Amino acid sequence: MTTARLVSTSPARLPSTSASPIPRTSLCVVGRAPAFSARALGFSLRLKPSPAMAAAGPPTAHGDSIGGSSRIGEVKRVTKETNVHVKINLDGTGVAECSTGIPFLDHMLDQLASHGLFDVYVKAIGDTHIDDHHSNEDIALAIGTALLEALGDRKGINRFGHFTAPLDEAAVEVILDLSGRPHLSCGLDIPTQRVGTYDTQLVEHFFQSVVNTSGMTLHIRQLAGKNSHHIIEASFKAFARALRQATEYDLRRQGTVPSSKGVLSRS
Repeated sequence: MTTARLVSTSPARLPSTSASPIPRTSLCVVGRAPAFSARALGFSLRLKPSPAMAAAGPPTAHGDSIGGSSRIGEVKRVTKETNVHVKINLDGTGVAECSTGIPFLDHMLDQLASHGLFDVYVKAIGDTHIDDHHSNEDIALAIGTALLEALGDRKGINRFGHFTAPLDEAAVEVILDLSGRPHLSCGLDIPTQRVGTYDTQLVEHFFQSVVNTSGMTLHIRQLAGKNSHHIIEASFKAFARALRQATEYDLRRQGTVPSSKGVLSRS
């Protein structure tokens, strides 16, 4: 049973895996920017608003002015199978510091940071000597939870995102809604079982895990593609750009919740 609690964090290093056995899964959702040192991680966390944004002054997801604290989610997820630490800054500059034990997944998380302009920090140690399944899943669950934390009440955001990314012969379309309602429709046809050592079945499982914990409606549709690497990378690039669009601010909304119900919940 996963438990969640708030903790204060100082070091960026993960706990040693030589510690005593962990009796149960623990999930620590860490607070906002003061919880870690941006300088130590090399992140650029201060959002510099344009003159138009400064004049409009839409609130962030936590109610601060847009020139104030950045929207940051931080999660530690520890089980008997994995030890995962994730930090995401939605108002970043595309800095990625990812070490998952799965080289191809590191490459995909770099795409998420670079094309979403998010600062993404992922450190994970897992039982990859068995296979990549547990690490892939728990990293994705932690990323989704960090997104949930960073988005807060989702006031003032665009909410919807839509992007189609080509990569050579491949093209993938992503449509998403930060609705609070988890749903995934994944229409990828990846022709090979592996890219490097990465099992391509884990791509859909990664996105399903992100969806489950973030409260996101996500549709992924492959328009073209024959090369497995190209198809997967186009998917992550399109997801990054669609998520960037959805999490950015709508100046005309003036800080209101983008829903006729007045709330975006996880129900």
